[in-house]
Amino acid sequence: MSFGTFAYPLPSNEPVLHYAPGSTERKFLKEAIAQLKSQTLDVPMYIGGKEVRTGNTQAIHPPHEHQHVLAHFHAGGEQHVHDAINAALAAKESWEALTWENRAAIFLRAAELISTKYRYLMNASTMLGQSKNVYQAEIDCVCELADFLRFNVHFLSEIYKQQPISAPGMHNRMEWRPLEGFVLAVTPFNFTAIGGNLPTSAAMCGNVVVWKPANTQIYSAQLFMRILIEAGLPAGVINLVYVDGPTVGKVCLGHRDFAGVHFTGSTGVFNGMWKTIGENVGRYKSYPRIVGETGGKDFVIAHPTAQVDVVVAALLRGAFEYQGQKCSAASRAYIPSNMADEVKQKLVEGVKGFTVGSTEDFSAFVNAVIDEKSFDRIAKYIDDAKASK
Repeated sequence: MSFGTFAYPLPSNEPVLHYAPGSTERKFLKEAIAQLKSQTLDVPMYIGGKEVRTGNTQAIHPPHEHQHVLAHFHAGGEQHVHDAINAALAAKESWEALTWENRAAIFLRAAELISTKYRYLMNASTMLGQSKNVYQAEIDCVCELADFLRFNVHFLSEIYKQQPISAPGMHNRMEWRPLEGFVLAVTPFNFTAIGGNLPTSAAMCGNVVVWKPANTQIYSAQLFMRILIEAGLPAGVINLVYVDGPTVGKVCLGHRDFAGVHFTGSTGVFNGMWKTIGENVGRYKSYPRIVGETGGKDFVIAHPTAQVDVVVAALLRGAFEYQGQKCSAASRAYIPSNMADEVKQKLVEGVKGFTVGSTEDFSAFVNAVIDEKSFDRIAKYIDDAKASK
């Protein structure tokens, strides 16, 4: 559209459904869970718009139900990363030439599909694949992911409107163009929304992407990829690969056309990526953009006038929702002496009162941690605490 401008208003947050007993949404979600458990998916990589199967398959189990097999995914290797880069670069010219509002329409359509047609399957895939209870799944893989897509489109329209001041006798204009190469998106297990946001936020700006999710999030990642394709995402714009991190890093960070990384994960891994990029900076066509979110130690400070029950509820939920597997999880607390004993007593009572079980039990507050490695690490912390004086 040559003679008009597009401006997308600030969207509203996607309403959170509550899945109360007897509700329609609870019934539909239970049916979606049963549907996914009744089948064993064969999960390919998506490279250049093609489903790629290697025959090197690995099983996906619910963390809370090890004996059940949800799917087998086809693991790739170094050549598949090269193929993904080549597919991305082949799609680059036509994708960045597409008007931005037509790019935006694809992601707005994806948000609509997530919040309507695929709402219950998205929730079910996250509940089963990542052991999130119904509330944690709803606010993550439906509401936050849809919000990311809609709000990013709005903020992109605001960015494109930002133009430099023009002095008398001249007309300054800023062209906002994509990066000169491909973007690597590396996403974690703990938020389906982050898994969707990191590749799409780069793509809607006209970039092409190689997306490597955590193996423990592949089950919901592949569903989101299928939704993007249904929404109209052209082949090669986002390429989803299941390759180990060191191999992806070796190929992508050493490639001349590497233009940026969008990362959420551990501090150690990100530090290593940053170091490698710095050492390779002379071989790149342009200076890569480096964006990363890593772990932290979040704290809570209670004021002496705080209400004890409010403090306790905040600590219980802040520390233990989704088994504490969030970068926002409360890791330490500073409690004033006038309430410390009462807070501690009620905190211990609250932890003892947690309901623990499968995500299919909608009354369970605590479910399984993501994998055996996490379980062993937490068990060691507990043993160390018991042994400490």
